[in-house]
Amino acid sequence: MDRLKRSRAAKLIEGFSGKRLLVLGDIMLDEFIWGTVSRISPEAPVPVVEIQRESQCLGGAGNVVNNLRALGAQVIPVGVIGNDAAGEKVKAKLEENGTKTAGLIVDSTRPTTIKTRIIAHNQLVVRADRERRSSITPDLEEKLLSSFKRLIEDVSAVIISDYDKGVLTPRVLTEAITLANQRALPICIDPKIRHFAYYRNATVITPNHLEAAAVCRIEIASIEDLVAAAKQISEQLQCQNILITRGEQGMSLFSSDSQITHIPTVAREVYDVTGAGDTVIATLALALTSGASVIEAAILANYAAGIVVGKVGTATTSREELLSSIP
Repeated sequence: MDRLKRSRAAKLIEGFSGKRLLVLGDIMLDEFIWGTVSRISPEAPVPVVEIQRESQCLGGAGNVVNNLRALGAQVIPVGVIGNDAAGEKVKAKLEENGTKTAGLIVDSTRPTTIKTRIIAHNQLVVRADRERRSSITPDLEEKLLSSFKRLIEDVSAVIISDYDKGVLTPRVLTEAITLANQRALPICIDPKIRHFAYYRNATVITPNHLEAAAVCRIEIASIEDLVAAAKQISEQLQCQNILITRGEQGMSLFSSDSQITHIPTVAREVYDVTGAGDTVIATLALALTSGASVIEAAILANYAAGIVVGKVGTATTSREELLSSIP
């Protein structure tokens, strides 16, 4: 791995401030129920969680927005929320951190996606999802793309955060990527398997190793398998760069010039991987807008991910925290 000098990292991180990015994707609400466990239910062999507190935060593409804001960027979210209490909370939380919500389309026929996690002693007990994953209607596609076209005029990069909740249809993906390429903007995509064929011509795509294996229909058991998967994805998508995240083994970057860079993890302790991919895509895109090479951006994203997995719940990191993690 090419080492990123602290002085260079400081310059890049300083450049994060004020950058303006557009985030297109599945915006949702993350709900946490925190408690303790001291007994097993007599009704079934499951733990009884004694609830101590509850919290809510932005999830999915909303967490990408939170990560960008925490790093000092301005953000324009574009997505769909329901005409419900959860949708109002999403808008309120975006506005709380100074993010404008003009790019959000309200649909009365779809509920806002809510992920509820019950956590006891800093460990996830169970997750319950309230959602509708069917594709949005052609009318909603038109409204969403209209917002995207209007708001893309004044941004430095586009992030596509796909959680497979029905907002990012083939039409939305194809037209959004085409528009961003016409403006020569960096396009960073956090993908899902179902839509892989529609991510063509992105700047960087960040599948995890399980997604890469599933898309290529191979078992990734070695570096050779990993290289073969990346080559197959590159040929399929004509993507400039592929960053495969590999959990405790770090990341591997496959660049358009055929360069391969393996980036070992820097996480000291892993408490919760919730939202780590959001942190990676946010830091990666923001670094690119600050003049980083793709390798430098991936290294910064790796440090950022190492910080958030050491926190419980949907987490972010700040510029100061990120710089202090770099030796």
